[in-house]
Amino acid sequence: MIISLLQTNIIWEDIDANLRRLHENLKNLHGTTEIVVLPEMFTTGFSMNTSALAETVEGKTCQALRKWAGEFNLAICGSFICKENGRAFNRAFFFTPEGGCFFYDKKHLFRMGNEGSCFTAGNSRLIVTYKEWRICLLVCYDLRFPVWSRNSGNAYDLLIYVANWPHSRRDAWDTLLKARAIENQCYVAGVNRTGNDGSGLFYSGGTVLFSPKGKMEVQAQDGTEETVTAELDKDELQAFRQKFPVWMDADDFKLM
Repeated sequence: MIISLLQTNIIWEDIDANLRRLHENLKNLHGTTEIVVLPEMFTTGFSMNTSALAETVEGKTCQALRKWAGEFNLAICGSFICKENGRAFNRAFFFTPEGGCFFYDKKHLFRMGNEGSCFTAGNSRLIVTYKEWRICLLVCYDLRFPVWSRNSGNAYDLLIYVANWPHSRRDAWDTLLKARAIENQCYVAGVNRTGNDGSGLFYSGGTVLFSPKGKMEVQAQDGTEETVTAELDKDELQAFRQKFPVWMDADDFKLM
């Protein structure tokens, strides 16, 4: 399976502008990839302005994503600011070209950024099956909590983190993504933004794909807007799990 990771400089709180830029990127990727991964809150940046920016799953962001997944024949995932029943969620999405729509609400809200005061946490994990690949989609701060991502019984093959992860904590991002790949014996993709946001935070990027052995397969250049693409090998993954089955001795964590 071919996956493309979009490292972009998100225009602060400008949904329409960010959607226009995504459309141009998707046109360029048409026919070359099967999954496109966007950063966390790709239409707004990591904003707490939920009253002005939150949309429903029937709003213009999701309408556009549904349309473009079919139009360009690829799956699209990332997250956006969602509202539902009077509450706001940092909602990850996975849209397929066949019309499938899957959602995950970020479980771990970033305390130091006051996210928990503005958003409601999710309580269940998402694993999507797409083109015979089982994909777990998580968001940013979730990366720091390995129990939540534990790949019990090889439940998934690809783990994706979409993020707005500041440069000041970049070393943790690099280290934990590699660790998640090794400990879960799966491919791990981490997609982060670049540039400065409206809160004054700087993001250097670090968008990357690790193999199940912790080998860096592809990485975007720091400080630039760049799309990197890689091919995942299912046979190689399964062969490694059979030859070196550390997953059979894993602790049995009970997830919600």
